[in-house]
Amino acid sequence: MKDLCVPVSGFREEDVAEVQLTVGERKIMYNFRVESFPWDIEDELSVFTDDVSRSLARIERLKNAIRNYDKDWELLQIFTPAENAKHIQVLYRKKG
Repeated sequence: MKDLCVPVSGFREEDVAEVQLTVGERKIMYNFRVESFPWDIEDELSVFTDDVSRSLARIERLKNAIRNYDKDWELLQIFTPAENAKHIQVLYRKKG
């Protein structure tokens, strides 16, 4: 098994979580972080009136947030935001 899914109840879209994991008897620690970035909020993107332009602007903002994120963390997954979500969540793992 290469993947492990751990449900976290009560996790809100603006929360940040870090999880440490020990695998078997090996004392290898993994650090994971879920970050929430602005997605569908009233801001400078509000000037775009059509859905395509607004979506492209959101994606560009997310790309910039990921590009400028702490380089000690590697991107693992971008979660699909819920309809009308104000934030989009991204999963990172600490390097090394």
